[in-house]
Amino acid sequence: MTARRARRREPRQERSRTMVERIAAVAGVSPGSLYQYFPDKDAVLTEVLDRYLDAMEARVSRAFLDSVATAGPDAGTATAVRATLDALLDTFGEEPDLLRVIVEQLPRSPGGRRAAFAGRIDDLVTTVLLTRGAGDTDAARAAAWTVVRTVEHLTTGYVLERPGFARAVVVDELTALVAGYLDARLSGGRVASDGPS
Repeated sequence: MTARRARRREPRQERSRTMVERIAAVAGVSPGSLYQYFPDKDAVLTEVLDRYLDAMEARVSRAFLDSVATAGPDAGTATAVRATLDALLDTFGEEPDLLRVIVEQLPRSPGGRRAAFAGRIDDLVTTVLLTRGAGDTDAARAAAWTVVRTVEHLTTGYVLERPGFARAVVVDELTALVAGYLDARLSGGRVASDGPS
């Protein structure tokens, strides 16, 4: 007895159709054939997202850990920051269309894959800050959260907006921003605020 395969819904939005056609072309199959393996557009995008995030997480984590190990415990943070920024921009820049779909169609939600990845990077940065004498755990976690979200937002923005200035300029500016902030935290400095501390 053979079960009849239900006809899958085809994507209706132009961007979704384009993404499915692109994925099918890379896979060497027709868009219709692609739906033999996946029940719908969401399943295709979930698979692509999972593979993309796996690769990105591995590259960024490796670059961060390698740069921290290479710089040594007595070095400033600029070397680690620069290497991590380069890895992140390399990864985002390879598939800007996919990055745009992820940012626009799959926002970060608590408990979701993007939030889990950011949380793992938060933990890496927190650990490094604590091993370098950043003070208490709450302050280190808050600093890590701030840095990771800032870097993610600005690097994503650079890749998607294409602002018209060289990547090296962006890396220099972000390195100065992030390394300066982290070095101040590591030296016991606090960011000025108007409210009570």
